[in-house]
Amino acid sequence: MSHQKLHGLTRRIMIAMASGALLGILLNLLFGAEGLLKDYLTDGLLYVVGAIFVASLKMLVVPLVFVSLVGGVTSLGNLSALGRMSVKAILLYLFTTAVAISIALILATVVGPGQGFEAGVADVSFQGKEAPPISQVFISMVPTNPVAALSEGNMLQIIVFSLLFGIAITLAGERGRHVLNLFNDLDAVIMHMVEIIMRLAPYGVFALIARTFATQGLDLIVPLLAYFLTLTVALGLHAFVTYPLLLKLLAGLNPLRFLRKMRDPATFAFSTASSGATIPITMRTVEAKMGVDTSVASFTVPLGATLNMDGTAMMQGVATVFIANVYGVDLGVTEYLMVVLTATLASIGTAAVPGVGLVMLTMVLNQVGLPVEGIALIIGVDRLLDMMRTACNVTGDCAVSCIIAKGEGALDQVCFDDPHAGSVETATSDLAGAVAQEKA
Repeated sequence: MSHQKLHGLTRRIMIAMASGALLGILLNLLFGAEGLLKDYLTDGLLYVVGAIFVASLKMLVVPLVFVSLVGGVTSLGNLSALGRMSVKAILLYLFTTAVAISIALILATVVGPGQGFEAGVADVSFQGKEAPPISQVFISMVPTNPVAALSEGNMLQIIVFSLLFGIAITLAGERGRHVLNLFNDLDAVIMHMVEIIMRLAPYGVFALIARTFATQGLDLIVPLLAYFLTLTVALGLHAFVTYPLLLKLLAGLNPLRFLRKMRDPATFAFSTASSGATIPITMRTVEAKMGVDTSVASFTVPLGATLNMDGTAMMQGVATVFIANVYGVDLGVTEYLMVVLTATLASIGTAAVPGVGLVMLTMVLNQVGLPVEGIALIIGVDRLLDMMRTACNVTGDCAVSCIIAKGEGALDQVCFDDPHAGSVETATSDLAGAVAQEKA
């Protein structure tokens, strides 16, 4: 099969994203945010197609995480390996978060976004939410009703229940093996469902991107250009320098090959602005394209989607400096260190709270004595930046998964080095061949 055909889907997704952005900008410039086009196209057709696409992705998240994590835990065999892998993953996620916000603070301090900015341009208000105490976060990790946790999509509770269920299957011996076979079969079926959804991706991506740019426009970015560009550069440095460097130093993997294989999950993450909704694509990428064993990927990917807040941490760093400059507050070394510490620890403490980015930013601003009302200044461009932050977060999930897998001897190096591994076209061709062989 030709290289061109293998990467046909990725190319169509990229074309859809670029076309959607162009259409959205044109709609905003020519017709504005009101009128019949808004009612029937922007909030009509584009909204419906995009919402259905995101819903179809979210539909697969809970069954995929539950089934693959149970199967992954049982495939480890040695339960001590699970504990070792858990500690490695959590520490590595916290380390990358600390590095991320440090990069953001340094860059923002050099650029100085917010200097000369008129705070009066913001005509919106923001009411910060109070984050739960850390004790409550740990208590709420254990589900009182596993079925409710699955139906509500509470990822931390699903992870805990799946780990316990997988451990119980391992301890059950021969009886547990029958249950494990069922989960392995379900995992194969769900992965084929993911491939079906991926074939619809260009249409969903086009609708999501077009509607975002049609409603946001470029006029919101201009007054906050320094803030927008500073955070964009910071995210780029973290995604294209920090993660590849860690891959090379800690796992000896080729960073360029990794980045090439990140196109699909990064595009999905950018379009949906949701790490959770991107879990099916992320998991399929690290397993089928990067060669990470299911025993590792089924744990590190859902955990990363819940705890990995690198992109959000960078937003907090740049936003803190921006708001401090707007209100004329000088931050010292102590305040900067407090921002790093608070944002890093908050990536765990607020993992289960909706609107986690703004909750975490509220905590950081309170910690250094800055007015929470300053968040209202950046809300206008937060949607576009949230899309980029999510792409950065997903890149981190994949990088950490590869590093952990390499350290645990659970990475297929041949698969990682193969530029054609894991394409939807290849998977579909293999499935058709298997069916034809079975009929014969």
